[in-house]
Amino acid sequence: MKSVNKVTLLGNVTRDPELKSTTTGQSVCTICLATNRQWKGEDGDKQSLPEYHNLVAWGGQAEFAASHVKKGAPLYVEGYLKTRSWDSPEGTKIFRTEIVVENIVLLGGKDENPVMEAMHAKEAVV
Repeated sequence: MKSVNKVTLLGNVTRDPELKSTTTGQSVCTICLATNRQWKGEDGDKQSLPEYHNLVAWGGQAEFAASHVKKGAPLYVEGYLKTRSWDSPEGTKIFRTEIVVENIVLLGGKDENPVMEAMHAKEAVV
């Protein structure tokens, strides 16, 4: 049976990206992206519900994101879902689902080019 693990998001960055390095020296960058789902309620009024997404970029993508992505910027992202787990200091299992970035496109504001730059990622071992 075939399966698909593909995520496409268009939203706004909620805080400046954080760039770190693994113990092996590989760059990793975390980004938080907000999207809004909108619909009309039963009363006809427009409703909106924000959703927050944790993004992880590796290698060249991480360095690109850290130097070009800023809080509040509109961002288009393609990637896949990955869930990781670890034990807390209290001994409980913690799970976190993230979007591993494969493609990132910075979208310009009203005074910038519509698309500033795009960069395709090489597959990274997580």
